[in-house]
Amino acid sequence: MPSFDVVSEVDHHELTNAVDQMNREITNRYDFKGSNAKVELKAPLLNIEAENEFQIKQMHDIIYKKLASRSIDTACLEQGKIEERGMRAYQTITVREGVDKELAKKIVKMIKDTKMKVQAAIQGEQVRVTGKKRDDLQSVIEMLKGSDIDLPLQFTNFRD
Repeated sequence: MPSFDVVSEVDHHELTNAVDQMNREITNRYDFKGSNAKVELKAPLLNIEAENEFQIKQMHDIIYKKLASRSIDTACLEQGKIEERGMRAYQTITVREGVDKELAKKIVKMIKDTKMKVQAAIQGEQVRVTGKKRDDLQSVIEMLKGSDIDLPLQFTNFRD
């Protein structure tokens, strides 16, 4: 029986490479000279540090550009509040991964509302969709691509 999985993943190797490129560009840019501005990757978090809030906002452009060039969807980023402590400014950006329970329930409900002959089941941090016809599965993929889900979705493990 044909099936596929709906997941939300980020390529960690590409994310590490993007952070390295960000730091290289920040150290080479004239407006960041001597400011010790940097981006650190710690598991699902990007920690940004700069001299002030203005520089952090300038770094956002670099971050989004480098992630997009590495084929990482920037919709998976969730920005935290910019905090100024002492003479420095800090911000934490969360890299969201996995389909949480609420979103999985929403996806299953959307699939069931289409009245197609497919079944959707939540399995951990992914949703497995099975059906008898490959065309039905492909139309479910198109429906999910066109939906207004705020997390980037990937469709993996497509089997006939």
